[in-house]
Amino acid sequence: MTGLLLIDDDVQFCELLSEYLQGQGFDVTAEHDGNAGLDSALAGDFDLAILDIMLPGRDGIEVLKSLRRQSRLPVLMLTARGDDVDRIVGLELGADDYLPKPCNPREVVARIRAILRRAAEAQASTPAVLEVAGIRVDPGGRTASADGNPLALTSTEFAILELLMRSAGRVVTKEDISRKGLGRELGRYDRAVDMHISNIRRKLGQFPDGRDRIETVRGIGYQLISPSS
Repeated sequence: MTGLLLIDDDVQFCELLSEYLQGQGFDVTAEHDGNAGLDSALAGDFDLAILDIMLPGRDGIEVLKSLRRQSRLPVLMLTARGDDVDRIVGLELGADDYLPKPCNPREVVARIRAILRRAAEAQASTPAVLEVAGIRVDPGGRTASADGNPLALTSTEFAILELLMRSAGRVVTKEDISRKGLGRELGRYDRAVDMHISNIRRKLGQFPDGRDRIETVRGIGYQLISPSS
């Protein structure tokens, strides 16, 4: 059974969501403050964490920051509706996706399954290693490097980088990145793709001439370029 860790200080919300998730075949453990949630995330055998931003003891941003130093556990962030700052920071720190609260339990399940499906597909397949412009991605081993330096990527960042690598030199639309990298359709005001790309760019570093390795094609999407492009 898929193990989920729900970290949220709203006890009633946790009870209702846990009941729904259990009815969908998930095994749910709930923690109600940031410190206990982080301890459980690092010590437990979970497949995914659902992490609220507003937490006592240690807020969700600090929990995510500490978690990413030691673990690649997939994380679905819960943020206040309309609070773009929390969403942006969460994605920059390595959250795999986010949902604003209050949220529909059916959409929570859809997001969870999309994240887990990407991880399972990546582990099941063993395609050839990809090497483009100093970047090396091993889909089978789930490792990546740039100019020989290992990259600490989340599962979502890895999926997006692999997609760009397979289309190196060609533009990949934001719709395709959302569909194939995040496992969902691109929303009208959804900035998740942009923030994941920004995070990947930062980790890849620039070419010696100062250019980014991922180029923005305004109004369309992104493409991975080579030093001579």
